Amino acid sequence: MIEQDNMYMARAFELARKGCFTTSPNPNVGCVIVRDGIIVGEGYHQKAGEPHAEVHALRMAGDKAQGATAYVTLEPCSHHGRTPPCAEALIKAGVSRVVAAMQDPNPQVAGRGLYMLSQAGIETRSNVLLNDAEAANRGFLKRMRTGFPYIQLKLAASLDGKTALESGESKWITSSAARKDVQALRAEASAILSTSSTVVADDPSLTVRWNELPSDIQQVYPENQVRQPIRIVLDNHNRVTSGHKVTQLDGECWLVRSNPDENAVWQGQVEQLAVPADENGTDLVILMMQLAKRNVNSIWVEAGAKLAGSLLKLGLVDELIVYIAPKLLGNSARGLVDFPPLNALIDAPKFEFTEVKQVGPDLRVRLRPVW
Repeated sequence: MIEQDNMYMARAFELARKGCFTTSPNPNVGCVIVRDGIIVGEGYHQKAGEPHAEVHALRMAGDKAQGATAYVTLEPCSHHGRTPPCAEALIKAGVSRVVAAMQDPNPQVAGRGLYMLSQAGIETRSNVLLNDAEAANRGFLKRMRTGFPYIQLKLAASLDGKTALESGESKWITSSAARKDVQALRAEASAILSTSSTVVADDPSLTVRWNELPSDIQQVYPENQVRQPIRIVLDNHNRVTSGHKVTQLDGECWLVRSNPDENAVWQGQVEQLAVPADENGTDLVILMMQLAKRNVNSIWVEAGAKLAGSLLKLGLVDELIVYIAPKLLGNSARGLVDFPPLNALIDAPKFEFTEVKQVGPDLRVRLRPVW
């Protein structure tokens, strides 16, 4: 039974991952319905406000859901939100058993879905492939548990740890393959965070560009379904204007300012967020708490050494993603992170490698802080 549960749950996770680009701020969820050893229904959650994974799977199963087992990567919801409770749908369909990979930490659910099912006489089991469940929804789970979003800090550097020449030239340190890889990871994030210094200097788009996504992702993620992450810019001195791309392109742009300009006129979906600041800049802890309250699950950070250092110093970074190019930029080139001097080696921040992968001629290194 355990081996069978693991097998069908693994399939449910394959389905859940199909929604990784579109479900934010909702979690990625997949569902498989099995009767007499045969999969009779499958589905995954595709977009907030649309039917959940269980509903899609039940529609496919039809009458065959009666007496079947439902495998779900997250506990079925039990509350009325933008869609009806999935636990009720499973009960009405007559399933006899529900296997959930994990309980939903959302306070509106938090075990109530499984309890509702068991009260209806349905056998339940949870904590199946729990590590996969944690990995599938890192941002959603962290926001629900801590009130902070999951923060990924992206850096690109040469072999000697430099990000740009002394002149500021940095296009391009890494290869086109690495930049396509960045597009894929951007696409999964709820938001992209940068600074007004970067916007004023480079006028970046901070968008997901479908034509630059790897071809395997393009095959499962049509251009007309692209969800643009929220563009968030730290702009304490109100330097970003309506002439910058971040304020003009499709999707939301949030400008983080200590004193918003109420008279500003914007072309796009621009909102100014009031967040206190001091001589060191925006209060990043307060900002992250505000963003979590706005249902931002995960943040992809692309900025300079100063913001990178500040986030690391405050212990806000959950994951480092570093692209390393096989180049040397020399002593006068700009460093990777602005970080205060250390008195002893034991005080150095520590990380553990979670993945090292070659992307084109470059390396992509993923690390987790060891706080």
